[in-house]
Amino acid sequence: MKDKVNILGVYVDMVSIKQAADMIMDFFGEDKLHKVYTPNSEILMVAYKDPEFAKLLNDAELLTADGIGVVYASKILGRPITERAAGYDIACDVLDRIKGTEHSVFLFGGKPGVAELAKEKLEEAYPGIKIAGTRNGYFKPEEEADIVSEINNSGADLLFVCLGAPKQEQWLARNAQGLQGVRVAMGVGGSLDVFAGTVLRAPKWYCDHGLEWFYRLKKEPWRAKRMLALPKFAVTVLLHGRSKKYKQD
Repeated sequence: MKDKVNILGVYVDMVSIKQAADMIMDFFGEDKLHKVYTPNSEILMVAYKDPEFAKLLNDAELLTADGIGVVYASKILGRPITERAAGYDIACDVLDRIKGTEHSVFLFGGKPGVAELAKEKLEEAYPGIKIAGTRNGYFKPEEEADIVSEINNSGADLLFVCLGAPKQEQWLARNAQGLQGVRVAMGVGGSLDVFAGTVLRAPKWYCDHGLEWFYRLKKEPWRAKRMLALPKFAVTVLLHGRSKKYKQD
């Protein structure tokens, strides 16, 4: 399943949540690391301006549309993605499938204490899930090798990297070769805080109608400036939708 849509030079997989989870389950059977990223329109704009970051995203084995803006862009470009496949939703689907199996997950990211709290909540929500280890997202560059060793020694074959974009994708690009037993590494941003319950996700109605951004804006008005990236993204897609050329500031 390799149908993709070129959005500003980044090739996003045209998959639903279920299809993405199906692919991830298949990845477990392959003897190599698979990187899974879930870009939204803001991340695609970063990639449009930064060819190195765009290359990094395109190096992933799976890229899904985490953002209604990305879904709308695919429709503008005539290759519509059927639904928003957010990292959180895909992660939940995969966790539900691997509970009670030999698969285990390592939680990496968040403020001190958040990963541990997420572990407790996930063990309640998914009886039989194996959480192999946790590590907060605060570290110095010289600590990265120790973090990789900790993940490897945990025996986890699924890794959630929750450092926020582009930091999580850059971390995975630097450390992919050192991750020995991990078969799937997902960059899932703020999902760890949602798992822990320290951040509430938008109600289902908002998510289903592509209005999660509006709910977040109501709850966090300081995001207003960041939300201006959405209309800028739409205009850029209309003008340069399939462009492989990168804008330089």
